[in-house]
Amino acid sequence: MSHSSQPRPHTFTAGGALKGTIRVPGDKSISHRSIMLGALAIGETRVTGLLEGEDVMSTAAAMRAMGATIEKQPDGEWVINGVGVGGLLQPETALDMGNSGTSTRLLMGLVSSHAITATFVGDASLSKRPMGRVIDPLSSMGAQFTASEGGRLPLTMQGAQPAVPITYRLPVASAQVKSAILLAGLNTPGITTVIEPVPTRDHSERMLQGFGADLTVEEENGERVIRIRGEANLTGQTITVPGDPSSAAFFIVAALIVPGSDVLIENVGLNPTRAGIVTVLRQMGGSIEEVSPRIVGGEPVADLRVRHSALKGINVDPAVVPSMVDEFPVLFVAAALAEGRTVCTGLEELRVKESDRITVMREALELAGATLHETEDGMVIDGTAGAPLPGGNKAPVVTHLDHRIAMSMAVAGLASTGGVAIDDVSPIATSFPNFMPLMAGLVAA
Repeated sequence: MSHSSQPRPHTFTAGGALKGTIRVPGDKSISHRSIMLGALAIGETRVTGLLEGEDVMSTAAAMRAMGATIEKQPDGEWVINGVGVGGLLQPETALDMGNSGTSTRLLMGLVSSHAITATFVGDASLSKRPMGRVIDPLSSMGAQFTASEGGRLPLTMQGAQPAVPITYRLPVASAQVKSAILLAGLNTPGITTVIEPVPTRDHSERMLQGFGADLTVEEENGERVIRIRGEANLTGQTITVPGDPSSAAFFIVAALIVPGSDVLIENVGLNPTRAGIVTVLRQMGGSIEEVSPRIVGGEPVADLRVRHSALKGINVDPAVVPSMVDEFPVLFVAAALAEGRTVCTGLEELRVKESDRITVMREALELAGATLHETEDGMVIDGTAGAPLPGGNKAPVVTHLDHRIAMSMAVAGLASTGGVAIDDVSPIATSFPNFMPLMAGLVAA
């Protein structure tokens, strides 16, 4: 993987207003799931707009290793010929997940109800991330695990055939854990049930239904109850992947905080379980206008026109956390430029991402001259009321191989007087290969 090679330091500096129209890469969550479900379906699945970052390519390589045919056409469309639910083949070598926690947790679920043994390996960053929250429910369905210390990679899993259906209440809001159990339920006889006290992103449910799975979602006693009946038959689909709201978030914040900016971001997925960042930035006074809203493949989509705005600090409602958990690093940047104080709580999950995103962002923003302090479960940020951050730090920001830290601090550099140096921009390729040229194009325009 590219970020295991030499680090690529880079300094991001203010270059004036951001102007123009861009299109961000396809949604990462939907891209992962379209490949996995296409690989389990009967017949052909055609996908346009697939995110071709390293994480999604790790998923594609794993599904190929287990028998699916996945090919990119000359016109950019991806064609997947699946093996059918229950038809996965024994992989001949370890499945290399690179930096992708999503690939790892979802594929563990997928494989757990098949009669195969698979070893999962990953890069240094992924190998620090605990997998226990997925191991526990999958073990109760009958899968067996031999993991490294602390439930980490490398780990070997022996799938259960037949697996046992379970009813599982999520102890923490996690779309990855929910999805892993639902994917395990595809090849498990009977009904597998997941109870969500707090709703999380629902791409798995929408897409499983789209591929023909017998899946229901109901509200019971204020909780979401999701039931899937195995053994399922999935049918190949044609999928158009909307633009990733997590990727769009960096450009939304950049346009809001750089004076004079006016940017149109086309084809952004606005699934309500994902687009919390748009809601919060509007509460702070951000001008974000939805142009030609539409439904594509069951997902709400719109073009977003974003203009420079005087942001105000707010207390962010912790209930919004599951719908924007990956966007808090760049929200911290927006808050650092807002007027007054922004308080974020309920962010414990950020401490077990690619890095401890609370501590790492506090250190990074302090280097850039922001005023903030971390709490056990969040951050308190006192903004500059629109004045640029000083930047100009001699020591570079340490990203800890975390793509979202790198991109968030790139945005901070655009709103600084002295620029922000970053130790390594190569991890950005895991989710957003063309981030740097897109940003440069808007500044140049």
